[in-house]
Amino acid sequence: MAILKTYAKRETTKREHSALIRKQYDYHEFGARPWSFRLSRLLYSRAWISNERPSLSFDFATSWLIQNKILLPGASTLTRLISEIRDRASNRLWRRLSSLPTSKQKSTLESILEVPDGQRSTRFDRFRRGPVSISGPAFNEAIDRYQELRGFGMSELDFSHIPPVRMKSIARHASIISAYNIARMPEDKRIAILVAFVKSYETIALDEAVDVLDLLITSISGEAKKIGRKNRLRTLKDLDKSALSLARVCSILLSDGIRDEELRESIFFLISRDKISNSIDTVNELARPPGDNFHDEMIAQYGRVRRFLSRLLQHISFESVPAGTTVLEAFKYLQSEGITRKQFLEAPPIDFITKPWERLIFDKEGRITKRGYIICFLDRLQDALRRRDIFVENSDRWGDPRAKLLQGVDWETNRVQVCRSLV
Repeated sequence: MAILKTYAKRETTKREHSALIRKQYDYHEFGARPWSFRLSRLLYSRAWISNERPSLSFDFATSWLIQNKILLPGASTLTRLISEIRDRASNRLWRRLSSLPTSKQKSTLESILEVPDGQRSTRFDRFRRGPVSISGPAFNEAIDRYQELRGFGMSELDFSHIPPVRMKSIARHASIISAYNIARMPEDKRIAILVAFVKSYETIALDEAVDVLDLLITSISGEAKKIGRKNRLRTLKDLDKSALSLARVCSILLSDGIRDEELRESIFFLISRDKISNSIDTVNELARPPGDNFHDEMIAQYGRVRRFLSRLLQHISFESVPAGTTVLEAFKYLQSEGITRKQFLEAPPIDFITKPWERLIFDKEGRITKRGYIICFLDRLQDALRRRDIFVENSDRWGDPRAKLLQGVDWETNRVQVCRSLV
């Protein structure tokens, strides 16, 4: 106990014993090379390729120091190091992004921060607002927004050396700050934010346009079903009356007390020929064939389709997997035909047409009606989009599902591990 009381009186004891403890347990000073350099390099790599919070970087750095037997520095020292590294990675990102566009593209990008004459908001604010309704005009506006963003030419630049996560993070940040604050930023940072915003929102605008298309086709189908059910309820009394009349005729046919030569006289005695004929016409008119899903009422919605069909054919590019080839062929045919006043189509692809649609597409002479064909195409297009048999180029939500799969050397490298994880 006496030795412990005098242990700290000598000034060099703490320093000497710390050195002996470090040597005994093989610990290292934080400031000594190469440990601080290795940690800085790791933190810089993580800051460059990801957008993790500073607290996660702090936890990672602490864990790495303990694992490698390095004496922990003060919390403020480690916090300052992480902050400096994050700033360095961000500055590098600003410089790289701002160096991609040409001088003309830079001036065009900066112009979206200005309020045009006669308007109350900037184009930047308008680009941030997506569609808020489901209609043909809303789809057209969504396509116009996508085309405007595409017109900046950001898709033609090489972003392969820019981490995608950082790009999305910058675009997300741009979506919540004002155009005024962006305009006050240093030039490199301002251009970089605008480049990332336009590049990311070009894809977002396309996704939202296809979302509106999907919901619009659903709305047309739902409205057709609603109208069809109303019509069916309204005509149900006439259908029942005609069906009961024909049932009485059939009951006479099945009775045993009447001979065949007296059958017609007995039937016409109870029900006149005209009444039977009218009942047959009523049943044929009101009764729905098997598999009918209010297709007649959907064709009646063609007026709504005309409002957005032109933009759909002109500005959205579809591709397909083998299962969606027939629908894609129909799309390309309609693209080549354009919007015309023709009532009938000449030799279009018909492999995608299902049985319930045939009676509404082909007339009595075997000609293919334009309205029925286009409505059927939209119905099949929606189904193919949802199953990803058809996908949209440059889209994120509606893009090629195979694009994110491991392929080639990457698949061969990870194949065994992936297969084992599925067992």
